[in-house]
Amino acid sequence: MAHQLAIEHPQITADVVEITEFPEMAQRYRIFGVPKTVINDRIEIDGALREPQLVQQVLGALDSNG
Repeated sequence: MAHQLAIEHPQITADVVEITEFPEMAQRYRIFGVPKTVINDRIEIDGALREPQLVQQVLGALDSNG
C-alpha cells in the first residue's frame, strides 16, 4: 500500500527492506515484527493498517512538514 501511495504522490517515497539483511536498521527502528511502517523517522506503525488509516497517517506527516 505504501508503494501505491508513492506512485500516486510526488512527495512520498517508499522502500521495502529485508530486515534480516540489515540488523543495525532493525535495531535502530526497534523492529520485532513485520510490517512496520516508519514515516519521516517520527511516526512508527507496527502491524498492518487499513488503507484509510495509513493514508491519514501519511497525509498527517506531510502536513506537519510544511
